Amino acid sequence: MLKNKFFLKANKYLAMFFMLFIVSSCSSLSALKFWGSDEIDPDEPVVLEAIKNAVNINVDWNRSFSGDNLLGNFVPAFSSKSIFFADANGNIKSIDSNSGNIQWEQEVGELSSGVAAGFGIIVIADVQGNMISLNQDNGSVLWTVNLKGEVLSPPAIDAKFIIVKTGSGELLALDKSNGEILWSYRSKLPALTIRGSSSPVIDGDNVYVTFDNGRLGVFELDSGFPIWDGAISYVRGASELENLIDSDSDPVVEAGVVYTTNYQGNLTLFDIAQKRAIWQSEASSFYSPLLIKGLIVLVESKSNLRSFFTKTLEESWTSDEYLNRQLSNPISFSGYTLVGDYEGYIHVIDPLNGKTIGRKKISKKPIKKIISRSKNFYAVDESFNLYSLSI
Repeated sequence: MLKNKFFLKANKYLAMFFMLFIVSSCSSLSALKFWGSDEIDPDEPVVLEAIKNAVNINVDWNRSFSGDNLLGNFVPAFSSKSIFFADANGNIKSIDSNSGNIQWEQEVGELSSGVAAGFGIIVIADVQGNMISLNQDNGSVLWTVNLKGEVLSPPAIDAKFIIVKTGSGELLALDKSNGEILWSYRSKLPALTIRGSSSPVIDGDNVYVTFDNGRLGVFELDSGFPIWDGAISYVRGASELENLIDSDSDPVVEAGVVYTTNYQGNLTLFDIAQKRAIWQSEASSFYSPLLIKGLIVLVESKSNLRSFFTKTLEESWTSDEYLNRQLSNPISFSGYTLVGDYEGYIHVIDPLNGKTIGRKKISKKPIKKIISRSKNFYAVDESFNLYSLSI
């Protein structure tokens, strides 16, 4: 009987030993090819490579607002030496661009998109579809008009008109002095779209705007008459997801050419005189192409970068250095290309070869938007922190 008890007890300890051995060995065994997988997650953000900064980024000042800027459609607007910025909770502030001091502040209802400024006014849109005009000097409300549609991007402001695009694909012209709707145009929306929207661009007597159906439209500013339009790309897939071709990037009008991009579509160039597309390359992007030093620089939806010569349209360089790092829009500043990423870094890139020559972490949150202005550039993160930066 005693022998049996000893035998059972020994077996018990032996079993425990083998269990501990197996558990402790799992990490080692998982490295063996017959046990684990050496596949790389294609959506995993690339780890940053160490660099030696040849260009240094300085944080001159920052201001904190409230809410979540998930879409990245809240951007600062400028007039003279003032910066106007608003958050989703409806806090609007006028800020001295040099010192960062608050000049005035105003509170309105919850907002759906950021500020546009020009010709003495500020324009914002709330979640109820109201377009609100304020005085730049003191923030007093000048007028309010309901557009019966959500506005997800800042409008364009002219001496006489405010041009705004709603999330439902309607383009409207408002009288700048009183908000009266002067003309409108409704585009045909696809069954499924990405939540986001581009802003109209006023150039001369025309309005250029991209739509969620993957097309560029050109309109007379005074009358809203459609002058011409063209496809940035056409649907290629079999499902609604594959057929998403939203253009959430503003068109870029330069030297008689309109540069456009869309999601799961193309980088397409249109000749204004010929009123048609003259060149395209398959691409997928949420951002406007950047024109810098004779190059077109494009940040694609997976955060890889591509560039093309503006004269020959041949590809110059490509980079996967920031793949899946959720890059912000690119900007040109002091002759460099700048982008932000999901870890709060600002990266300085040589536009001629795509090499990173400077980097600084300014936030713990993703950088959603960067804008250049005079001697400074400005970054907005996902938590509505506004940074004034310089090189």
